[in-house]
Amino acid sequence: MSETSTVKRPPEPDFSAMTTEELIAYRAAENGWRASSAARAILGEPDPGAAIAWQDVALPGRDLPVRVYRPVSPGDGAAAARTGLPLVIHVHGGGFVGTAVQCDWTNSHLAARLPAVVVSVEHRLAAPDSPLANAADDGWDVLQHVLRHASQWGIDPTRTAVFGESFGALISALTAIRAREAGLRLMAQVLVNPAVEVTETMYDYPSMAEHAYGPTGALPQLQLLQRLAVPPGTDARAFSPLYTDDLSGLAPALLVVPTQDAVADHGRRYAERLRAAGTSVQLTEYPEARHAFLTLPGVEPQAVVAQAEILEFLRAALAG
Repeated sequence: MSETSTVKRPPEPDFSAMTTEELIAYRAAENGWRASSAARAILGEPDPGAAIAWQDVALPGRDLPVRVYRPVSPGDGAAAARTGLPLVIHVHGGGFVGTAVQCDWTNSHLAARLPAVVVSVEHRLAAPDSPLANAADDGWDVLQHVLRHASQWGIDPTRTAVFGESFGALISALTAIRAREAGLRLMAQVLVNPAVEVTETMYDYPSMAEHAYGPTGALPQLQLLQRLAVPPGTDARAFSPLYTDDLSGLAPALLVVPTQDAVADHGRRYAERLRAAGTSVQLTEYPEARHAFLTLPGVEPQAVVAQAEILEFLRAALAG
């Protein structure tokens, strides 16, 4: 999990013809770049008001790394010895590629300014031997672990939110549904450029047709993700929040939707379904913003505005 400054970003591969070996090599190179200081010109500088550290969490049958963000004491830069802070469980985007480090900019700002403990899940990435079910379990299991050990983490378990981007928003939405079914009350869910279905109909939206290849090559990446995430024999609807029969009683939701995004209609449709079920939902669209814009403040000016909106939404929801 080291962060180096001499890594160069790899060229984008042909996702439609990628072999397992090429996927592994590309993932290592791309995640190495995202974790490098050189990437911060695009991904943003962390807030100095937060301390950031990796920590391993002991989960059933596995240890999983999480990236933890805590507010720091003024002057000395040390993590504040505070208890009773709100908890935000975050899940990064990417699906078959990605790392919590790519979200340092927003997560550190949330930790410093809410203030809160933000725990970002370095979930198992989609691969031929690791379907979506693994990542979904990672998000849920980390949430349960931290809440069970609330005093050790210095958090108030009654003030908890989930937050994710893209594939991470899918995991966060699934986590919010599992929380309701388990009788666990979350205070909020934040879903940014969410992909909320992985069935064969996930492509049947106007935004998908309009932005399949621009401004990014979204369609081949989504097709690869679907092949890896829901292998034959998987009930794709079970991992598609959009098809959950009952969306009532869920945590209040903020959906952040960039308009230049193939999955923009996923977010819009999910907001409609949440609202129809009586779940409180706030949908904000960001014109001209592209997919993953929140992680790209160096090239996407609207990332700053979206981050501020998320901060205010969570501040109100977690006020207690």
